[in-house]
Amino acid sequence: MPTESESAPSPAISRDEVAHLARLSRLALTDAELDQYADQLDSILTHVAQVAEVAADDVPPTAHPADLQNVLRPDVVVPGLTPEQALSGAPAVEQDRFAVPQILGEE
Repeated sequence: MPTESESAPSPAISRDEVAHLARLSRLALTDAELDQYADQLDSILTHVAQVAEVAADDVPPTAHPADLQNVLRPDVVVPGLTPEQALSGAPAVEQDRFAVPQILGEE
């Protein structure tokens, strides 16, 4: 029967490496935090390694799984509002413009 050390793969990052990174980052971590972060980082690195194994050379990199071509609508010129139409609902109009109250005492 294999021992625990034989059946369990070696961690991707050790507690000592986490402690070294903490020192370089000038982080004061407790022993419990070092153990916790070592487990979390090991899990992350293990999952990244699994994803890297799946990537195949014959699969081209893509930004989207579906082959999309020009999903924008055609740029068609349509007539806009006339000045009279645009100003028709304005409470006050002056020289074909919206008239607004004066602010800050400006002239």
